[in-house]
Amino acid sequence: MDTIASLFSFITTPVSWVIVQFHKVYGAIFGPDTGWAWGLSIVSLVVLIRICLIPLFVKQIKSTRNMQALQPKMKAIQERYKSDKQRQSEEMMKLYKETGTNPLSSCLPILAQSPFFFALYHVLSSIASGKTIGVIDDQLLASARQAHIFGAPLASKFTDSAAEVAALDASLTSVRIVTAIMIILMSASQFFTQRQLMMKNVDLSVKTPYMQQQKMLMYIFPVIFAVMGINFPVGVLVYWLTTNVWTMGQQMYVINQNPTPGSKAQDSYLQRLLKSITQHGEVRGRRRKTIVKVIVAKGSDRNENERRFFAGLTKAGFAAQADGTVIKGDMIVADAEGGAAAKRQQPKRQTKAQRQAAAAQHTTAKDSEDASEPAAEEAPVTSLEKKPQGAPKAGAKEEPKGEAQGDKPARPRANSGGARQQGKSGQRKGQQRPKHPSSKK
Repeated sequence: MDTIASLFSFITTPVSWVIVQFHKVYGAIFGPDTGWAWGLSIVSLVVLIRICLIPLFVKQIKSTRNMQALQPKMKAIQERYKSDKQRQSEEMMKLYKETGTNPLSSCLPILAQSPFFFALYHVLSSIASGKTIGVIDDQLLASARQAHIFGAPLASKFTDSAAEVAALDASLTSVRIVTAIMIILMSASQFFTQRQLMMKNVDLSVKTPYMQQQKMLMYIFPVIFAVMGINFPVGVLVYWLTTNVWTMGQQMYVINQNPTPGSKAQDSYLQRLLKSITQHGEVRGRRRKTIVKVIVAKGSDRNENERRFFAGLTKAGFAAQADGTVIKGDMIVADAEGGAAAKRQQPKRQTKAQRQAAAAQHTTAKDSEDASEPAAEEAPVTSLEKKPQGAPKAGAKEEPKGEAQGDKPARPRANSGGARQQGKSGQRKGQQRPKHPSSKK
């Protein structure tokens, strides 16, 4: 660890200068030789570094979400080019370039903190060994060696011997108790931060190897920090515990205010947003309007949480607009009532017998219209009327004998049942054929 820390010795001077400046402020309040003055100086160093790293933290969140969304495509590329590793790598890089995703962005905050972490470790190790470093002179060195945090010296470690701890004017028992508690808190905060990310801010509808990897890291990272923590000075444990607590709070804020689409956190956020819209009748806040605008633009690509949110808006009588606002008026209610009224005015369903009877009546009416068309032009004599005896008109065809005498009625044009009945009745009432002379009367 000392060898690694020496690699970052170029940054020890800026780190020591920042600690000294904070020490001047807290030393005027709590006393220059107290553990509160030096401990709060380290905490303030962490806060300053994390504030400077907020842009990288935002990139980390975006990169993590993009990686989660790209997992199905990445898996398809791996299956497609399973035997060609070079082509597989090329397609992966092409996918990253098209989507603007940097796989290393998720590690940027940790990588950016590493120089400060090792520089602080190098500063505290020098204090423990009684060596000046950076802007920490002999006077500040003596003050730092006298500083105790809950009875443990700032530069003491869990693995220090009794003689080393006694040189710092402390007992081995108090040092190990304090360091053990801080190591447990550091590992627990790391576990809770990762668990919070996995359980609330991950799209559970997409099962990918990336999720399994993150789940493994959730259990591996705390163990790694616990093993490494026994070699950290108390001041470094203060640093790392502070940065874990900061990360946990920062992540909690991001999950509550800008959750990952499809996650449980998004469902909770949209339900809170729906409750706010119902109470106030509008979308309050530019950021909330932006979220509603994005959901409206998705159209049919909305996930289950977003569809549930829109269903709740509709039930409450609101309609989301393309600009992220919502409207509620009489038009929405009127449209809903008009649709219900139109639905009530629909005809009842008919049975099969009723439909057949209606079809038969329609066919009879149509055939009657067809039969009445020539009557308007020629007005022919029906089969129920008798034709006068005499010569036929000029140009007219001579009808068969039976028909001229009215022996047999003309066949009706309509094929309906009513027309056939009418023809039968006419056949019964018309003139009958005379008997043959040779027949007996």
